[in-house]
Amino acid sequence: MSRPITRREFLKRSSQTAAGLAGGGIILQGCNSKKQFDMLIRGGRVFDGTGAEEIIADIGIRGDLIEEIGGISPSRAKSIIEAKGLVVCPGFIDAHDHSNVELLVNPRAESHIRQGITTVVSGNCGGSPFPLPDEIYEQKRAMLMKQYGLELSWRDIKGFFDRLKVSRSALNFSTFVGHGTIRKAAMGLDDRPPRAEELAAMKAMVEENIRAGALGISSGLAYAPGSFAQSDEIAELCRVAVKSGGMYATHMRDEGDSLLEALDEGIRVAELTGIRIQVSHLKVAYPRNWPKVDAALARLEKAAASGIQVFCDRYPYIAGETGLSSFNFPSWALEGTTEEFLARLKDPAMEGRLREYLELRERQLGSWDKVVISSITTDKNRRFEGESIANASRIAGKNVFEFLRDILIEENNQTGQIIFMGSEENLKRILAHPLVGIGCDGSALAPYGPLSYEKSHPRSYGTFPRVLGRYVRDEGICPLSEMIRKMTMVPAGNFGFAGRGILKPKAFADIVIFDDSRIADRATWSEPHRYPVGIEHVIVNGMPVIQNGEHTGSLPGRILRRNPF
Repeated sequence: MSRPITRREFLKRSSQTAAGLAGGGIILQGCNSKKQFDMLIRGGRVFDGTGAEEIIADIGIRGDLIEEIGGISPSRAKSIIEAKGLVVCPGFIDAHDHSNVELLVNPRAESHIRQGITTVVSGNCGGSPFPLPDEIYEQKRAMLMKQYGLELSWRDIKGFFDRLKVSRSALNFSTFVGHGTIRKAAMGLDDRPPRAEELAAMKAMVEENIRAGALGISSGLAYAPGSFAQSDEIAELCRVAVKSGGMYATHMRDEGDSLLEALDEGIRVAELTGIRIQVSHLKVAYPRNWPKVDAALARLEKAAASGIQVFCDRYPYIAGETGLSSFNFPSWALEGTTEEFLARLKDPAMEGRLREYLELRERQLGSWDKVVISSITTDKNRRFEGESIANASRIAGKNVFEFLRDILIEENNQTGQIIFMGSEENLKRILAHPLVGIGCDGSALAPYGPLSYEKSHPRSYGTFPRVLGRYVRDEGICPLSEMIRKMTMVPAGNFGFAGRGILKPKAFADIVIFDDSRIADRATWSEPHRYPVGIEHVIVNGMPVIQNGEHTGSLPGRILRRNPF
C-alpha cells in the first residue's frame, strides 16, 4: 500500500509538473478564469526604454497592454515567464527596413522577430509596393508570381494594408510611400523635371498616401528615377507631406565623394519646409572620404541645435547592399526602362563611356574584390553568388566590364551586390551617436522557402543582436540603457508610435527578453541565413511569438499608421 505524500512532496511534484508545461521558461497556472493578468514576466532586469538604469521588477500584461510594473504575486497571472537575470525591454523598432511583400510570402517574419524586432518601418529609399498604375501593375504582377508564386491583388496603400490584414504578420508594420515609385507612376523613368500636371499628380499621391496611413515620403536620390529629381521637386513634395503630418526619409544623393553636399541638400529641404527628416543608413563611403565623418556629424548636430527635427539610422556592418547595376553604371545609362538600360549595355557605341565609368568606380573602391554578388535569379549563374566581382570575372574568363554586362543582361538586371565601403571606427562613432537609431536596411527573410535563396546581407538576421553583443557588451560604445533607448523610445517618438517603445502601464505589450551575456549575431557573409542567439522571448501586442528561443507561430502584428505630431 502506498504511503500518503507530505505537503512538501506534493508542492515539489506540482512545481515539477508546472516546469514541464513551461517548456523551459513559461509556467502555466491552474484554474485561471479569474486571474487578473494574462501573462506575468517575473523578476527580470527591466529597462523601460527611457534610458533609465535597470530595475528588478515584474510586468503584468492583460490583453495587448501592460497593466502593472512592480512586485506582482504569481497567483494573479494565468501564465508566467521567469526572467530572472534576463534583460526585459521594449520591442525593438527597426527604423529603416524594406520588408513588404516578404511578409505576404512568409508572415512569420523569421529573421526579424528572432532578433527582437517587433515593429518595422518600411517603404524606404524611394521605393514602396504602391501605388501601381496599369503599366507598372502588370510588370509587378509577373515578377511576384515568378519570384514567389505570389498573386498581386492591390494597387494602392489601402489595398496593400487590406492584403496584409488578411495574411497577418508576426510583427507590426509601418511604411513610407516612395518618391521614386510616385515619380515613376506620374512621369515614367524620364531624366527631366516634372511638368506642372505631373508635379500636381505627385503631390496628390503624397497627400493621399499619408492620409491613408503612410508615415511620410522617402527618397532614393542615388537611384533612378529618384536621382533625376532636383531639390526643388523634393521640397515641393515635402511641403505637402508636412501639411498632412508626414515626415521625410532620405537615401541621400551621395554617401561618398559628395557626402557633405548631399547632407546639406537634405538639411536644406527640412529647413525650407519644416519637415522632420531622417537620414537613411548614415555612412561615409570609401577610404578617401572616411575623414569626413567629423564634418558630417557636426552638420547634423548643428541642424538639430537650430530646431530642425533630424534623426538618422544605421546598421552595424561596414558593407552595404544594393542592385548590381547601381553605382557601377552612370545615371544616364540607367535612365528609362530595364529594356532601355540593357540595350545601352549591348550597344558597342556606348562601350567606351561605360568602361571609363567602371575604371573610375574601381579607383573609388580600391579593388573589385570589395564587391560581392549577393543574389542571382537563374540556375545558370548561381555559381557566382557569394563571389567577388574580381573572382567571378576570373571564373567566367572575362574582364570586369564584359562580366557585368553579360550577367546583367542574362539576369534581366535582377542581381544584387554587397559593397565593402566603410570604416569600423566610423561605424562605432555613428552607432553611438545620440541622433542615430538602428535599422536593418534589409527584409524579413527565412532560412527555408523562397526567402532563403539569395546570399543576402547578414544584417537581415543579425543587426540588433550584433549591436547589443559586439558593440555594446564587447566594445562598450555606449551604456546598454542608452542603446535600448535608441532602439525603442527614440524611434517610437520619431515616427509617432503612441504607446510603443516604452515599458509603462497602458503601453502596448511589445517586449523583448534577452540574455545580454550571450546575445550575438551568427549570420555571416558566406552563411547569412543564420538566426542569432540570446533572444529568449519576444512578445508582440501581448502575444508570445518567440518562446524559449522558438517561434510559436502566432501572428499578432498590426499595421501602424501615421499619428499626428
